[in-house]
Amino acid sequence: MLPKLWHNFPLFLLINTVFGSSLPFENGNIVRTIELGGSVVHVTTGYSITPLQNGLKSYTIALGHEEREKTSWLEVRLKGEKAALTVKELPFNSDKNYHLLDVELPSATSANEPFNLVVETVQTHATQPWPATAAQNDDQTLKYTTDLFVLSPYETTQQNTKFKNSVPRFIGYTAPEGVEQYVKGVALKQAGATVTYGPYVNLPPSTSDLFAEKYQQAIMIHYHHDQPVLELSKLERFAEISHWGANLNIEDKIVLYNAGPKLKGHFSRFEHQTQAFYKRASAHVLPGLNLHLPAGIRNAYYYDIIGNVSTSKLRVAPSVSKNQKGTRFSLFELKPRYPILGGWNYTFTLGWDSPLEDSASYDRKTGRYTVEIPIWTPIGGAVVNDEELSVILPEGATDVQFATPFPAISNTIGTHVTYLDTIGRPLLTFKYKNLTVKHAESIFVSYKVSWSAHLKKPIAVGSAFLGLFTLGMIVRRINLTIYGQKKKVA
Repeated sequence: MLPKLWHNFPLFLLINTVFGSSLPFENGNIVRTIELGGSVVHVTTGYSITPLQNGLKSYTIALGHEEREKTSWLEVRLKGEKAALTVKELPFNSDKNYHLLDVELPSATSANEPFNLVVETVQTHATQPWPATAAQNDDQTLKYTTDLFVLSPYETTQQNTKFKNSVPRFIGYTAPEGVEQYVKGVALKQAGATVTYGPYVNLPPSTSDLFAEKYQQAIMIHYHHDQPVLELSKLERFAEISHWGANLNIEDKIVLYNAGPKLKGHFSRFEHQTQAFYKRASAHVLPGLNLHLPAGIRNAYYYDIIGNVSTSKLRVAPSVSKNQKGTRFSLFELKPRYPILGGWNYTFTLGWDSPLEDSASYDRKTGRYTVEIPIWTPIGGAVVNDEELSVILPEGATDVQFATPFPAISNTIGTHVTYLDTIGRPLLTFKYKNLTVKHAESIFVSYKVSWSAHLKKPIAVGSAFLGLFTLGMIVRRINLTIYGQKKKVA
């Protein structure tokens, strides 16, 4: 998720605004690649940068206000490197229609020694079905809107924007107007499944008010999309850790929503079966899903509001060691009770058990257990609008700590009481919004459990049974009759 760490407005931008002095960086080339999708759109922007001063420690990037609102994940790195750089967001100026973010460079710059940055973002809810309704056998078309020019507080020598679709089918796209002085060659062209805007050359800082008012403009791409547009309106995940059963139970309560064009007219089962027989199902109809569940799971279950759905299939892969995670997975073929069309919901519950040793470790020196809890199980191309993740620790767990890969909107610690508990179990609750496959990481929960705490449950169970037997023996010896039998006189 995009961090929100605030610090002072960069001094060089203020000086440049007031006195018109030279900027510390110059963009040689900017290439923005937008991979069009359904609920999720991936944007990768490459910057070729030349520092004009020595000793600079940060580079500033800019995101439009609407783009910032849609961005759920952002990562910046040097080209060819895997390690992400630290990004700090600057205070938002309500008079401006953009956000500034500082990228901390790994080392101070040397003048005229260029370097390359790669900014990768994931946008959610960035597309719209157009038209908003479609018949059962119609195609699915979406539209996506963004700014023509990449925002930057620095001058840019050349800039390109590429839109890539999964299929080479476009309905139309906006032709830019009034930017002829920045055009080099052909300003707009399509080649197969790619539409390219630019190159545009010799651009001044595109965050300036003068440039934005005169040249910045919205461009819209109208395209075919061959997969359902899926959202998880709500996801409730419960992860329960049991030391006595050496088990980790995961249960998901999911509200799945098809955010594609809403169905126009009535649903026809006959037409759906005909399309399935000839393998010509419409792109906006979801007949089923394939999910990658962890290896080594057992006791899996899947049911909806009506009950168990027996048409689903599960192929379980053998367990793997912790350092081999991701190399194998169990395949779950989920087939809803009915095909999910645009505007329709499907509510279901999916759960499974897995050996605790596959996710947990124990440090004998510190006496701490550490358990890895996955935040969510990705569904291809889907976004999670709201998630509540509840981690239920063993009874008696103390000194609870956790580490998250990215900040949650909120996290709380409470108590969960269930059967045969005495004082209840620690409960960690995390809330998230707009999760994508980039957020499919794990939370690590660490805690201690004393030997006396391990014995609480068998003592509680034994005491309960002993109490029941004692009560039964007492009840058998109580005479509950109202009148006793009269003794016969000889």
